[in-house]
Amino acid sequence: YDTEDSRSSHKESENVWRFVPFHVEPKNIVEDDPQERVSAEAAILNSRVHYYSRLTGSSDRLLSPPNHVIPRPEEIYIYSPLGTAFKVTGSDQSSKNPSIITIFAIWNTMMGTSILSIPWGIKQAGFTLGILILIFTGLLMLYCCYVVLKSPKAIPYVDTSDWEFPDVCRYYFGKFGQWSSLFFSMVSLIGAMVVYWVLMSNFLFNTGQFIHSKSRCSCLITHYLDNSGNDTSDVGSFEHWWSKTNTIPFYLIILLLPLLCFHSASFFARFTFLGTISVIYLIALVTVKAVHLGFHLEFHWFDTTQFYVPEFRLLFPQLTGVLTLAFFIHNCIITLMKSNKHQENNVRDLSVAYLLVGLTYLYVGVLIFAAFPAPPLFKDCIEPNFLDNFPSSDVMVFVARTFLLFQMITVYPLLGYLVRVQMMGQIFGNHYPSFFHVLALNILIVGAGVLMAKFYPNIGSIIRFSGATCGLALVFVFPALVHMISLRRQGLLRWPSALFHICLILLGIANLLGQFFM
Repeated sequence: YDTEDSRSSHKESENVWRFVPFHVEPKNIVEDDPQERVSAEAAILNSRVHYYSRLTGSSDRLLSPPNHVIPRPEEIYIYSPLGTAFKVTGSDQSSKNPSIITIFAIWNTMMGTSILSIPWGIKQAGFTLGILILIFTGLLMLYCCYVVLKSPKAIPYVDTSDWEFPDVCRYYFGKFGQWSSLFFSMVSLIGAMVVYWVLMSNFLFNTGQFIHSKSRCSCLITHYLDNSGNDTSDVGSFEHWWSKTNTIPFYLIILLLPLLCFHSASFFARFTFLGTISVIYLIALVTVKAVHLGFHLEFHWFDTTQFYVPEFRLLFPQLTGVLTLAFFIHNCIITLMKSNKHQENNVRDLSVAYLLVGLTYLYVGVLIFAAFPAPPLFKDCIEPNFLDNFPSSDVMVFVARTFLLFQMITVYPLLGYLVRVQMMGQIFGNHYPSFFHVLALNILIVGAGVLMAKFYPNIGSIIRFSGATCGLALVFVFPALVHMISLRRQGLLRWPSALFHICLILLGIANLLGQFFM
């Protein structure tokens, strides 16, 4: 065999499938008939592998089989001492997805509730600065996600095939890395669940208003010509029992708390396709409304006018906080990419997925901001949930809210299941230690959602704070530190790279601090 490959094989142990010049012809392998025998060539391969395995112990890699002796995973067979072989047809191979499926799976995963706050975030930053920040933040998040994706493969002499990023953090930072990554992952998941509760309360309220043929929203686009102020002080029984903040958040407890206590969330996973339908419908809704209303833009670079906001505003950290969560997929990207059929295209597929996500956010954010009718309304009237700028009586918006409401009712138990699995698994070593443990955790989560829906139902602020908090650790600090430590151990760390990744960490800290001062 190639002695040069043999000498260097211990340096490439993390990629044992790299050199595979040996190939067993299909005619040499028995697939179904146990009476057929493998050829002499295949038998010799088996003997060679057994010979290498007996030379030293499993912990000593000095005389381990060279890379070219070991076949590729799809060429692995069960060899019988009688001379027959059967091909291993694992279910994992059949579950591999082509690149187009992987790309849209990433797109669908990232397309969450943040899309409803993108127009508000652009308004807070200013139209021109908002577009620039969206592009820049998307590129930064893509690079950090690339670092996370590559991090397990940079660990030598360890099988990292089933590792997630928290495992990588545990490898580099010990228990601190494991528990801190768990904490910030919980921040992102519970923050998303709180946002869902606020939105479900909103959508359920407006659905009831539509059915009741009432509309009492302020700053409504379709009513911007009506300035008569037709508010009424009469609060009937319907308004008393159907309140967005006082009653609806509590009604949801009756429906969702029992669903959170299910032992498995597999039933709700069947409805994840509704997320794609909802986003596509939102894009169509935005397009129709923009065509109907037309564009209302004036460019005032730094000065605020009566109806328009300047192109550059000091409130831009609010947009960066929202975008940190909008582009956040770092805690599950390794799992998503494992199902990609062509692993060599992972970086390309990840980049294409981020491009599609960025274009979707740009399309929705720019069209809503540009089409918002100013004058007579003010651009500052754009709500953190842009659907609130439309009345409950709007049929297209009613359909959108209904889609989103049903989607969130099915996704909310999935998020609760992820929280339970990660938290209970780490603390008790069991995903379902007992009904009372699970019930106590779910009451805490639901209670947080109810309190925010009642006292602070601003999804824009909730998204930006949770995004900046979890993004500090899982997007900026841990990926940058892992990358620098890995390069340093290989002797490849240079000052430009170290300076760039230190700047990434400082950006993450500034992003979080900016949420408190802007």
